[in-house]
Amino acid sequence: MNRLNLESLARWPQGGGSQVVGSETRVSGLWLAAFMLLGLGVVQVYTSSYIFAFESRGDGLFYVRRQFLFSIPALGIMVVTALAPWRWIERFGALLWLLAAGLVALTYVPGISMRAGGAARWIQLPGNFVFEPSELVKVALPLLIAAALARQGRWPLAGAHAHWSSQGLAWLGFMALPLFLVLKQPDFGTFAIAVCTVGVMLFVFGLRKRWLVLLASVAVPAFYLLVMRVPYRRDRVLSFLDPWSNADDKGFQVIQSMLSMRTGGLLGTGLGDGQGKLFFLPEAHTDFTLAVLGEELGFLGVAALLALYGFVLLRIFRLAARAQDTFRRALATGLGVVFGLSVFVNMGVAMGLLPTKGLTLPFLSYGGSSAVMSGLLFGLILNLERQDRTAYRRSELV
Repeated sequence: MNRLNLESLARWPQGGGSQVVGSETRVSGLWLAAFMLLGLGVVQVYTSSYIFAFESRGDGLFYVRRQFLFSIPALGIMVVTALAPWRWIERFGALLWLLAAGLVALTYVPGISMRAGGAARWIQLPGNFVFEPSELVKVALPLLIAAALARQGRWPLAGAHAHWSSQGLAWLGFMALPLFLVLKQPDFGTFAIAVCTVGVMLFVFGLRKRWLVLLASVAVPAFYLLVMRVPYRRDRVLSFLDPWSNADDKGFQVIQSMLSMRTGGLLGTGLGDGQGKLFFLPEAHTDFTLAVLGEELGFLGVAALLALYGFVLLRIFRLAARAQDTFRRALATGLGVVFGLSVFVNMGVAMGLLPTKGLTLPFLSYGGSSAVMSGLLFGLILNLERQDRTAYRRSELV
């Protein structure tokens, strides 16, 4: 099996995670990171949305109150998933993909779906709430691929006598249709993250290099057509290459984001004292919340947040390296890719390193769907850590 060489990572000591010391167990670093991100998210939504909420809703606490409410089910789902018996996740985890696919299909049903900004990505819920099924797709996809890998031992087209089996084609079809529906909503950001997740997992778990080259030769021109042949996406790419050429329109968001982060300097202007969120910075509490954080907490604040996200990613891939079976190893890898890409894309856009794309920053951006699904993703990671801790204890007893 062509896996990434992570043996050195797997041998790292238990620092940052749970550790057995006599009869006591130190609190897991991942649990602490989860609580820190949840708390930071509420604070960040408050400081980035207060003025906008006051002017648009007549209540400065409108968005932070809702974000706090979103954090409750997010925490609940995270805890329940983290403590769930592992056999349930192995046996029924792939069914989450069926649920995600069904919810994505509902976005095409009039009267149920909600359209905004030219896209129909949301499902209307009671109480003036909405849900974005594509957020569930990002979490469910690694579960589906991990289940496929665990059942077949390795992916079709891997090994010396590789071939497309009927079972392999069924898995690919099962995967492709919901992703096609996500693309047609349109939600190109989620589609791109999903495709990258599939590609990384296939590479790590044994897809032969010649097939990887073939898939890449198809994917590259396909992405070109999906981006450069669609006017609004092409405009985003062109404004990214030279935002100052159209500073009052297409380049406005990224210019304001970079100006906000530059204003913050090393230490920032102080929590709550940023100026970019005063209607200079569009989507200050959602897509560009990092710009507000950079202005108010400065370079050190952004660096601290990056360190926190980096710690989480390192722990996830370390769990993948230490996993004892294919399902857990594949699941940890896929969840790490989804989480890492979500952070990378949002931060890259806010810093002017990537074309503008509406993807939330996990836990810190306003949004119920993002918060709850981030809780689900973190719960799966914490469950993987619990399995790793159990295996570690058993090895210590031997």
